[in-house]
Amino acid sequence: MIVKGDLVTRRSYQHDILFRVQMIEQDEAILFGEDIRLEADAPIDDLIKVDETLKERFDQREEDQQAYSYRLFKQDYQLMKEQNKPDPIIEHEIHPHSFQIPAKVLHLDGDKQYLKKCIELYKKLDIHVQGLYIEEENMPLEITSLIKRIQPNIIVITGHDAYSEKKGKKRELKAYRNTRYFVEAVRKARELEPNLDQLIVFAGACQSHFQSLIRAGANFASSPSRVNIHALDPVYIVAKLTHTSFMDKVTIEEALKHTRSKEEGIGGVETRGCLRVGRPFIENLVD
Repeated sequence: MIVKGDLVTRRSYQHDILFRVQMIEQDEAILFGEDIRLEADAPIDDLIKVDETLKERFDQREEDQQAYSYRLFKQDYQLMKEQNKPDPIIEHEIHPHSFQIPAKVLHLDGDKQYLKKCIELYKKLDIHVQGLYIEEENMPLEITSLIKRIQPNIIVITGHDAYSEKKGKKRELKAYRNTRYFVEAVRKARELEPNLDQLIVFAGACQSHFQSLIRAGANFASSPSRVNIHALDPVYIVAKLTHTSFMDKVTIEEALKHTRSKEEGIGGVETRGCLRVGRPFIENLVD
């Protein structure tokens, strides 16, 4: 018997994605991807409950991929710091100490487990973030007050999504589970701050309508080719922006370098970084 919370795969898709059962309605199950930001439905008889051996195989593959992405990002970050390092003699004589003002990141997620994974990675990458679990349909209702209260430099608006050809054509928002909520949330954010460099927005999830999100004002969005994106992909884009000086622009290629989805899953526009350096260093100036 399959119940809410079970980990399952789908026979009809050759067990390609690990899902968690979110809800059961008669003979149909609503599924959330365990590591992929995809919402799907499937007949109960198409599902196979994942045993411990198979789960360990999925977990190990995911851990290996995460470790690889993290290692590459840290290598690139160290290289970037070395390339931007000022002349040590001049720096010592004129500016013996400095401090950094970190970007404020607000991450809204429609999935509690994904949010937890993202927060863990933000911390590993030394990014200051406030993460909130908000169901996708409520994001447009809450985003304005959150921006006014938190005043973030970067907002991530994500959760679950999916395209269904049964519900409409690819250009129609009615064919997507949650894109319309992401679009409206982006519009609300842009009403407060239309400048793409003053407020940076990532929006979307698996198979989201990329064009509508960009038109609404997102700097980065999914999914140009209507493919699935990984749960942690938004974090790596944010990481590149937070560790890049506000004097420099981040190209699309640079932003996507450490994502799993690459250009098929995420696109966007050139955007300035967020890092600001100040002097002199004063203890406890920046918490």
